[in-house]
Amino acid sequence: MAHDFRRARHLPKVRGDAGTADPYELPRQRRGTTPQMHGRYPDHDVLAQREAWDEPTRKVVLARVDDVPARRFFTVAEAATLTAFCDDVLAQDSEPRIPVLAFVDAKHAAGKTEGYRYAGMPPDGDTWRLVARGLDEAAGDGEGAYARADAGRREQIVAAFASGEVSGGAWEHLDVTRAWSVVMRDALGAFYAHPWAWNEIGFGGPAYPRGYARMGVGLSEAWEGAEAIDPDPVPDVQRKGFE
Repeated sequence: MAHDFRRARHLPKVRGDAGTADPYELPRQRRGTTPQMHGRYPDHDVLAQREAWDEPTRKVVLARVDDVPARRFFTVAEAATLTAFCDDVLAQDSEPRIPVLAFVDAKHAAGKTEGYRYAGMPPDGDTWRLVARGLDEAAGDGEGAYARADAGRREQIVAAFASGEVSGGAWEHLDVTRAWSVVMRDALGAFYAHPWAWNEIGFGGPAYPRGYARMGVGLSEAWEGAEAIDPDPVPDVQRKGFE
């Protein structure tokens, strides 16, 4: 019998009291790949649309999956700390994970910038390095310490960083609030440029050259993802305690 994937607690079968589904009660991905293989669009695989894209677009998108850049900018210890940090802030708790830091590393190795810098802040690449030092100092056990810390301790450090409540050491060289904005901008940009994230959010991928035809409110193209669950977000957020 087919399961109703609009309901929570659906894995690996209708669970009853056998435990909760993870993460966040979302369906298991059945086509394509998402971070942790869960999402609201379990039958959506954006890469199945690759033949609808022109060759330059196809090359760029597929490279994000098949040609992950090697580390060039960060040290081994910095990369370990910052990889753990990116996974923590993006809730990538298990494989498969989008290799976010690899794309951040490639950006700064190539000297790419946003075209602006916050007043009083170092270059963005240096900001990342100082953040790595600050995270390790907060964890308290040398280079790469943050990556070795347990999940609870890392959560505390991230919360303090996000609220601007870290100080001393490397943090003294940064406007902490601005530093949070810099690293989150890069991390989120890398995450949501990846096809696995597109599967997770139901994004249909590039619409060039075919374009969009169904432009009405509430309409979507046949090649875009269809949600398997549709809870009312207001009580759902309250129930999960995210307010």
